[in-house]
Amino acid sequence: MRLVVQKYGGTSVGTPERIRNVARRLVETQREGCRVVGVISAMAGVTDELIKLAREISPSPTERELDILLATGEHAAVALTAMAINALGGRAISLTGSQAGILTDRNHAKARIANISPKQIHELLSDDYIVIVAGFQGQTPEGETTTLGRGGSDLTAIALAGALNADICQIFTDVDGVFTCDPRIVTDAKKLGEIAYDELLEMAGSGAKVMQSRAVEFAKKFGVEFEVRSSFNRSSGTIAKEETASMEDVVIRGISLDRHQAKLTIAGVRDEPGIAGRIFSNIAAAHIIVDMIVQNASVGGTTDVSFTIHEDELEDARKILMPVVGEIGATRLNTASGMAKLSVVGIGMRSHSGVAARMFECLGRSGINIQLVSTSEIKIAVIIDEKDLERAAQLTHEEFGLARFTSSASAMQPIR
Repeated sequence: MRLVVQKYGGTSVGTPERIRNVARRLVETQREGCRVVGVISAMAGVTDELIKLAREISPSPTERELDILLATGEHAAVALTAMAINALGGRAISLTGSQAGILTDRNHAKARIANISPKQIHELLSDDYIVIVAGFQGQTPEGETTTLGRGGSDLTAIALAGALNADICQIFTDVDGVFTCDPRIVTDAKKLGEIAYDELLEMAGSGAKVMQSRAVEFAKKFGVEFEVRSSFNRSSGTIAKEETASMEDVVIRGISLDRHQAKLTIAGVRDEPGIAGRIFSNIAAAHIIVDMIVQNASVGGTTDVSFTIHEDELEDARKILMPVVGEIGATRLNTASGMAKLSVVGIGMRSHSGVAARMFECLGRSGINIQLVSTSEIKIAVIIDEKDLERAAQLTHEEFGLARFTSSASAMQPIR
């Protein structure tokens, strides 16, 4: 019998009727001759409400207590899903993350999975149970409850699929799969039939919200092939897999968009060892996440250092850096909000030249100014004014012909 892991996100279980729909799909999958493990997120909006409640009780709740609180959202969802399956005549049992054998490090709020001991899951599957596991959570070696960060149920599902040696892992969500661009912005965006792990990682890190980056990293590391598909229809989705030689024939796989960026530039920085370290160690100490970093060529012994952060953290970063500017002998700090990042991603860039030139010329013809550029082996990202983002996405999508995108079918045979 094939072993199938299916993960359902918060919108998929957001109402009693949707929970019953998920229950029906899980039962149908078992009746097709499969052993089934379901990974369930908290109902849509529950986690946010619990966080809001915690903030009303305490402005700075301890992360340990917050983890215990947030884990209850998934506890409720898995219990309700198991109840719905049993009401349909199926046989289900719900497990918390700790009961499922998910062991994590001690880092509350964003714990990493250290090990999974799925003995109890195997025993329950052998007794013909549909096993419903709470996503987003685990426990430390001391038995402390931990959570895996936003989108952590994706990681739970991928990790369980790897530990159980599952035949199929399906990530059910509220979208039909991974698209060439956000279809709410680019109306002729196409659903991808397949995508390489590295491409999905770059897209997730560049603003695409379809999968948690850490889950994709785990899948790549352990070779867990998975499908992203909708829980609201029966259409096939997008297969994420190790890259193959034929996948490089597609130069650009997709475009990612990331709004609400801010740009900071420290001008007149002495071009000396250790100066950049002083700048960014202060930023890191405040837990401000830096995205793109660009340093100009040195002229007369000085240079400019520019970088981007989320605009919500701009004021904190400004307060931190103003004294640093004086300490390192720089001339000034310039800041700007209202920025956005547009990224084109594709493993085909490794074997095709001219992608950057086409992208820059496309945006230049339409008067869209590029303020920063960052590249990797399979990605080119630019910072532009946020007001130009949607137009830039449309133009870039057209330039690389993504509306005509076709993808070969995967060898993976998903459960319908």
